[in-house]
Amino acid sequence: MKRGFIHCAALAVTLGHLPAQAACDEPWPLWQRFAETWVQADGRVLESSLLDNHSTSEGQAYALFFALVANDAERFAQIWRWSRENLAGNDPQSVLPAWLWGQGKDGRWQVQDANSASDADIWFAYALLEADRLWGRKEYRDDALALLGQVKAQEILDLPGLGPTLMPGPVGFVQPDHLWRLNPSYAPISVLRRLVSADPDGPWQQVVESSAKLLRDGGGHGFAADWVGYRGTSATSGLFVPDPFKGDIGSYDAIRVYLWAGMTDPGDPLAKPILDSLRGMARATAAIGMPPEKVAITTGETDGRAPFGFSAALVPFFQASAEPWLAEQQQRRAQAGLAQGRDGGSPVPIYYDYMLSLFGLGWAEKRYRFDADGRLEPLWESACSVKAP
Repeated sequence: MKRGFIHCAALAVTLGHLPAQAACDEPWPLWQRFAETWVQADGRVLESSLLDNHSTSEGQAYALFFALVANDAERFAQIWRWSRENLAGNDPQSVLPAWLWGQGKDGRWQVQDANSASDADIWFAYALLEADRLWGRKEYRDDALALLGQVKAQEILDLPGLGPTLMPGPVGFVQPDHLWRLNPSYAPISVLRRLVSADPDGPWQQVVESSAKLLRDGGGHGFAADWVGYRGTSATSGLFVPDPFKGDIGSYDAIRVYLWAGMTDPGDPLAKPILDSLRGMARATAAIGMPPEKVAITTGETDGRAPFGFSAALVPFFQASAEPWLAEQQQRRAQAGLAQGRDGGSPVPIYYDYMLSLFGLGWAEKRYRFDADGRLEPLWESACSVKAP
């Protein structure tokens, strides 16, 4: 669906300190650069942080979301078509998207690991639901609900004392002796809120509640962990423990916990409690001027200096936490990291830094918001735009 735009004379009043290049009649340069670098003409996203030219369901789902934020309906269709055909066997009613696709040792390009990743699955469903709502494409909603049916059947378990919980995937996360492995970054509250309204008879409200408990209680010293263990102690109780494989480290997965927390609508009753449970990151970042690369959750000790993508991810978090100076500092660091690749310093930034920058800097530019019910509020649907007659 094509839309026309008019420039809003009151843009500065309506959108605060939004840079001129983010005016509602302008494209989104950061998305355009990402799409030109990593999105093939057929809609496959090349995730360079893994094996050369491999693709993941996470990369596909995030790119689908950003195409919607950018009002890029053509690329949205291409990305979903490739994902649907190659990761879900063109059958989302029965098959969850495989998490890894690429070239095998036999030289063939195909699915390399058929296990799915639940965070990608719910981001796929979210973007499809919102594409239907914003663009009026019913086939996207049909696919979204089909995906959610498979998520409910394969990726949600009722854990003792925690209730219905989103598992990281269908296979590999149930351990002996009543121990389950969980990933806090897989459960953004805003996305889950939207699933509640899209599928009111589903378990999504209970998943919101179990995810909030994981986010509040699964970390330590004000930090989030990459992975968390949950040990059942009886049929009705359990407790969070260090992950048996990854330990108590918070790093490349956990950075998204702060990002999702910062982007949660302040009117959501869970927003403040979750933000309050993550205060350690502000202290650590203020101490060295940038986020630490790793944190030991059980002791609060930090190690290393994180790449600039971490800084971009923390901009919404620091703004939501009433730490505007830290937000400005980390926004400058992220912008400098992006500019270094663009202006001839290093090659283009690695995939994950750029993806985190799309989330964090796109949010800082007010390209999008989530409302209290999880609905997407893209800039192109704001008061600064009107539909073409």
